[in-house]
Amino acid sequence: MQRRNFLQSLASVPLITSANIAKTNPIIKPARLKVGDTIGLVCPAAPAFSKEAVKITAESLQALGFKVKYGKRMWERYGYLAGKDTDRAADINEMFADSSVQGIVCVHGGWGCARVLPLLDYETIRKNPKVIVGYSDITALLLGIHAQTGLVTMHGPVGSATWNEFTVKHFRSVLMNGEATLFENPKVMGDNLTLVNDRVSTINGGKTKGKLLGGNLSVLCHLLGSKYIPDWKNSILFCEDIQEAPYRIDRMITHLKLTGVLDEINGFIFGKCTKCDVGNGGFGSLTIEDLFEDHICPLNKPAFAGAMIGHITDKFTIPVGIEAEMDADKGTIQLLESAVL
Repeated sequence: MQRRNFLQSLASVPLITSANIAKTNPIIKPARLKVGDTIGLVCPAAPAFSKEAVKITAESLQALGFKVKYGKRMWERYGYLAGKDTDRAADINEMFADSSVQGIVCVHGGWGCARVLPLLDYETIRKNPKVIVGYSDITALLLGIHAQTGLVTMHGPVGSATWNEFTVKHFRSVLMNGEATLFENPKVMGDNLTLVNDRVSTINGGKTKGKLLGGNLSVLCHLLGSKYIPDWKNSILFCEDIQEAPYRIDRMITHLKLTGVLDEINGFIFGKCTKCDVGNGGFGSLTIEDLFEDHICPLNKPAFAGAMIGHITDKFTIPVGIEAEMDADKGTIQLLESAVL
């Protein structure tokens, strides 16, 4: 009898979803970055193992015309983390509070950003909106800050990324020029008879509009059910990952399905899954293409894969929280407004 009463009480408990946990905040756009601005460098996850890598980061940003300021604790190390949680959070909070800093670039991903989410000063962030950019584990910061404050955050290069022509072009377009950017994969055939690299694969054709939300798939899934995830309703979900076997990608997309995320979105964009092939010993494995057939095709919503989003050399800078239109047949993403003021 006690067990029956317990089960009945569970049935009356509402499901924990992003829709009933995430705050609804008005969109806050950061000011665009300008030549002469100061960029704050922080390590919110993995430590700065290489001083040379940090120096290359600083020199790359200086080549773009920025000044650079290091977080006070960016050289700290606590195992696989860049210092204790309180230290990493303090560097982020101080960069937002510092009126001499106009933008924040995360030097590395790794792991650890989710650990600092409860320690961030969201009121200070809301009152001092700034560009913050990164990818991979930085997804936790991008989604958590956006969910808690409404600030448009930027899924783009970390400091230690390759600041090549393609990456810089999109960084400038979105964050410095404030353009309603069209994101489109390069079409470089070389001496091949057809396009071989950076191809786009249409999963479900069509166009749709919605608010861009997403990031690293693994990190995103581990935030589901928390207050650090935005409301997915009428959004375009973009995601990417690295070194994940197909069965783990299957598990994560199934997680999105079971939590109702895939029901709420208007469209789906999968970037690159770097080193996610079946590989040796994978006989009989499902492929990622099979997973799209199983999970994404039945949604009957526009969807495509192959966008320049992920652990790759050539990267888009995708604003989290900005309205866009995706064309799944062409494999393009068109911002419908500027991401910055």
